[in-house]
Amino acid sequence: MQYQGVLRKMQTEIGNPIQYYLLFDGDFLNLNQVINKNLKIRFIGHQCLNCGEDRPIYRQGFCKNCFFDIPSAGDWIMRPELSTAHLDQEDRDLEYEKKVQLQPHIVYLANSSTIKVGVTRKTQVPTRWIDQGAHEAIEIVEVPNRYLAGITEVALKDHIGDKTNWRKMLTNDVVDEDLVEQRNKLRQYIPKEATDYFIENNKETHLEFPVLQYPTKVKSLNLDKTPVYQGILKGIKGQYLIFEDNTVFNIRSNEGYVIGLEIS
Repeated sequence: MQYQGVLRKMQTEIGNPIQYYLLFDGDFLNLNQVINKNLKIRFIGHQCLNCGEDRPIYRQGFCKNCFFDIPSAGDWIMRPELSTAHLDQEDRDLEYEKKVQLQPHIVYLANSSTIKVGVTRKTQVPTRWIDQGAHEAIEIVEVPNRYLAGITEVALKDHIGDKTNWRKMLTNDVVDEDLVEQRNKLRQYIPKEATDYFIENNKETHLEFPVLQYPTKVKSLNLDKTPVYQGILKGIKGQYLIFEDNTVFNIRSNEGYVIGLEIS
């Protein structure tokens, strides 16, 4: 089987295990079905996910010009507390910002390497947790806009981490935690503006990833340095492909790269 196209983050479907899909123009591949098969990845070029031009990818699948211009790459994406649509104030495109920011958002705890706090749109639960490689997660608050979620995350970060150790996550060096207990401990630190949105009676969500073999020492595949790679796929976790020789390939960080994919 052969595929060619621009990389976008893998689409997922909740299940036991989670199902992963690579989408190409007019075609798709269920990656679960090719675990234990040989994959050959060949770098072809770039295609900015916004303008479509063959330009070097700067961040998030966009070329440098687009990254500093389009509303979907504004600073409030990574720092929700900077959201201003609720004040009717524009950053780059107020119509777009209202559409994204003025909808229900979740502040959550996720355990992928250690417990971390994060923010996502309600519509992205549990997708966001899957993308982070979390094996368990729980909602803390559900607020009506991104700004309230952002200031809540900022307040909680003083008491719990907000980063994932991706190497630890990929080696599966993780410990189950009582997220209900941790959520309840953090309740006292939620900002006054968001206290009424605390979720009291929910349970942890547990996620199972399709992995036959975890790497013992992670080696990250960089297509700019290694334009052709071949290996046996052993699993998928987060947005990473895991290969038999301990190589891992982060699909998300390679969005906008055009590849050829051969499966044998």
